Amino acid sequence: MVKRRGPPSQGWCTFLHNHAQDIAAMHLFVVPIISFKLLYAFVIVRLNRRDLVWINVTTNPNAEWIAHQITEAFPWNEAPRYVIRDRDRIYGAVVTRRLRAMGIRDKPIALASPWQNGFAERLIGSIRHECLDHVIIPGEAHLRWILRSYAMYYNKMFWVRSETTFILTAGGIDACSTGISEADKRRIVEEGPAARSGLGDR
Repeated sequence: MVKRRGPPSQGWCTFLHNHAQDIAAMHLFVVPIISFKLLYAFVIVRLNRRDLVWINVTTNPNAEWIAHQITEAFPWNEAPRYVIRDRDRIYGAVVTRRLRAMGIRDKPIALASPWQNGFAERLIGSIRHECLDHVIIPGEAHLRWILRSYAMYYNKMFWVRSETTFILTAGGIDACSTGISEADKRRIVEEGPAARSGLGDR
């Protein structure tokens, strides 16, 4: 047996930690509607700030549609370096070619390892628990409107939670946290959780 030379490759969790700024995750999930037909929702989330950057709905997902969604989600100067996805056959050659053309490295998860795409899985769980479990969907247009409204709510609320929690647990003002003025950063550290509701008001 030939021994492997050089340092061992990094594990999946280490990869996510080291490259979170440059990773997005995408996933497709099924939504039944009132007529018992199935619609398919597609989401893309950035890992570093948990931004829900794209969400759309279709009745007939295919590789061409997925590739078009990726193009719409990322302007050429804002594309991530890596994209995590599962091994569904819908992500065919058309999708991988589009990723390669945009300079994005395709990172399919291991077989039977949905935990490796945990960010997207958790986001979909939140969408179901906080939104879809409480409404009856009559059709595609309504589902698209519901999901895009939820996306605006999610991004606004998660931005406040993630920025505030990150700064407080760091025990000081984090220079990497963007979108918050220096005055607000100092106020968060000094006042703690009570300062959360006032972000951006000044």
